[in-house]
Amino acid sequence: MISIVVPLYNEQENVRPLYTRLTEVLNRIGQPYELVFVDDGSRDQTPEILDEIYANDSRVCVVRLRRNFGQAPALQAGFDSARGDIIISMDGDLQHDPEDIPEFLAQMAKGYDVVSGWRVDRKDAWLTRRLPSRVANWMMAKLSGMPLHDFGTTFKAYRRDVLANVHLYGELHRFIPVLASWAGANTTEIAIKNTRREKGKSHYGISRTVRVLLDLIGIKFLLDYSTRPLHFFGFLSLLGVGAGGAIGLFLLYEKLWLHRAIMLAHGPLLFVAMLLFLTGVQFLSVGLIGEMLSRTYYETQKKPIYSLREIKRRSSGQTLNAEPPPGCHSERSEESP
Repeated sequence: MISIVVPLYNEQENVRPLYTRLTEVLNRIGQPYELVFVDDGSRDQTPEILDEIYANDSRVCVVRLRRNFGQAPALQAGFDSARGDIIISMDGDLQHDPEDIPEFLAQMAKGYDVVSGWRVDRKDAWLTRRLPSRVANWMMAKLSGMPLHDFGTTFKAYRRDVLANVHLYGELHRFIPVLASWAGANTTEIAIKNTRREKGKSHYGISRTVRVLLDLIGIKFLLDYSTRPLHFFGFLSLLGVGAGGAIGLFLLYEKLWLHRAIMLAHGPLLFVAMLLFLTGVQFLSVGLIGEMLSRTYYETQKKPIYSLREIKRRSSGQTLNAEPPPGCHSERSEESP
């Protein structure tokens, strides 16, 4: 089954046209599908329109949130409710063309786990949307190590098992391909059409760029140091303690061998040495605390620090347990006698 997940917030003008276009494309494809519309606390007529669509189509699922939580929680709610083997997310403002869905499915048929859309020819305002987006995408590609051109678009396709271990907070829905790649997912990118919003009001602004950059810092830390935080904070600690110690030895030499008045000649430098040394000690303390929290999290929650694709094992005449060991999650387990 194919699941189309669409988060909606005050999109009363676009819901019906979007539903019509989606059903036309999906009926033409001929595969079983469902439409998962997530009402993210809309205050217009969106809920009533969704109820009408739901009443007339058994392939429609409506998920209604109690208030406006934001796009990432709305997508997470849609992913949790979706039942398809392939899940495609897209916006509800008609800026994503359902006619691109067959190309997503064609790439998934080639074996990719994640297919990300790329708005090659964007129709948004250059100064407030395209320029900040280009800068943010460049930084995200460099820091994440994933050469995607367009992290910001919601129009993406995923295999169900890839999303099983992805949990969204803040603005993290843009980084699902990065989070999935950490688990070994194969990702590709396709060009998609991008049209202007004709009806309704955009919910995005330039302030979103700041939130995205802050989330990017968090993602970079989680991907590289979530299981070894001491490596990150320890490096900063060594820099602080090393620099402070070196300055301190210089001042000690000045005092003991050259008999100079340190406070008069190098008062500010002495203060900098003390500050660097204490900062280094604090970073070391934070790293040790982070190390304990990381170990506690992974051990108590039985979270695996790896991701399996499959297990192949030949039995040696012994009865093998049907259940994998605790914390061992695999996409497929295969045994042969």
